[in-house]
Amino acid sequence: MAAPPSVTVVVPVLDDAEHLRACLAAVSRQTRPADEVVVVDNGSTDDSVRVALAAGARVVHEPLRGIASAASAGYEAGTGDVVARIDADTIVPDDWLERALPWFDDPLVTAVTGPGAFRDLGPIASAFWRTMYMRAYFVTMTAALGRPPLYGSNALFRRSAWRAVRHRVHRTDPNVHDDVDLSLQFDPRWRTVLDRTLVVTVSGGPVQDPRGLLRRTLKAEHTFTASGLRAVPPGRLLRRFRDGTLPVPTGPARTRQGTEVSSAPESAAGVSA
Repeated sequence: MAAPPSVTVVVPVLDDAEHLRACLAAVSRQTRPADEVVVVDNGSTDDSVRVALAAGARVVHEPLRGIASAASAGYEAGTGDVVARIDADTIVPDDWLERALPWFDDPLVTAVTGPGAFRDLGPIASAFWRTMYMRAYFVTMTAALGRPPLYGSNALFRRSAWRAVRHRVHRTDPNVHDDVDLSLQFDPRWRTVLDRTLVVTVSGGPVQDPRGLLRRTLKAEHTFTASGLRAVPPGRLLRRFRDGTLPVPTGPARTRQGTEVSSAPESAAGVSA
């Protein structure tokens, strides 16, 4: 029997100490504990680093501002077979890892993602944004990708998948939508599971900022443009339905400079939708 996969939780942060404190407290309560927690400090001037260290996290410093560069630094630093990505304002349920990791018992599952529920909004506003933001994101992006997208506040994926695409992600471009970018760089023949029961909560503040919503929309459009032909839906759908589902390769992975590095075989993991 294969050993269960190890897991690294990655949390990018920039001046968000209070949210981070609650986030890491939730991670510490996991019924299936993480093997390591990596907090990527993107140049915070508040207590974010002290909060991370007090919670027992390993802190990685990424001086290049931007969520894409910060998240990428965390993926590079992690050692787990599975990367579990959340944001500093994410609160995961106590059994989040326990319920998510069994999907990886299937070797054809590359990634698992779930939706977020907005905190601190009234019932009407919460229902409105659940439909107009969260559900709309998954519907439109699934149509464009030919499979569910990753939702950056609630996503788990094989580290070998990251190693296979790390040279393609636009980590130095501050105008990309990082989870859309990573979703685009994943091969359309890799399987991403959307587990609608795997719900986390996230701050409702961002959806109450019209300018922030506009920025997110423009970033998503820019990300598709930056990805060129890789982002064209007909080509992605053709590859998906012509070739079926493929496992993530475990051979040599390319670096950003194009050279190859050894990629250790992973333990088997997954199931899918």
